[in-house]
Amino acid sequence: MKFIGITGGVGAGKSAILSYIKEHFQAKVVLADDLAKSLMLPGTDCYREIQKAFEDLEVFDPEGQIDSEKMAKVVFSDASRRQQLNDIVHPAVKREVMRMVSVEREKKEYDYFFFEAALLIEEEYDKLCDELWYIYTDETHRRQRLKAGRGYSDAKIDSIFASQQKESTFRAYCKVVIDNNGEPEEAFRQIQKILHEENDK
Repeated sequence: MKFIGITGGVGAGKSAILSYIKEHFQAKVVLADDLAKSLMLPGTDCYREIQKAFEDLEVFDPEGQIDSEKMAKVVFSDASRRQQLNDIVHPAVKREVMRMVSVEREKKEYDYFFFEAALLIEEEYDKLCDELWYIYTDETHRRQRLKAGRGYSDAKIDSIFASQQKESTFRAYCKVVIDNNGEPEEAFRQIQKILHEENDK
């Protein structure tokens, strides 16, 4: 089973590509955001650390759950707070995803384990994954998608873009680049070619 990390800027269309991979290949797909959310629920070690670190801010709802929108607003506008959260959550995510990969390799049910995360490079997953993939979509297309699909303002998009890696960095670390600037089918054809060639080796 090949362990593949998949990344790209916000709005690049990673979700659609991962859905396609999951449907058409023997692949397990895990999203870092979903995994992180499960590890941040009340009662977990992550939650207790976050509660202590962010107790001075109103980022918890009345039931004590972390309010994702309020937390996102804080971390996208404050680099030090973003780093503080990452220092708590990402080591826990890394431990859990590596545990999952180990389990799946033992079970031998999948040909691929795809792990999607925005911070694959920062968290040095290139040292853990067999290879990294970059979903490339230019900023113009990403901006259009974020406005249409999520209703984001230009100011919010600018803030998010500024916090993410540059295209040159993604390309330097990733073995495979999927161009997702056109119709989805064009990206799907690239994936078919790459994975079918892999299977033919």
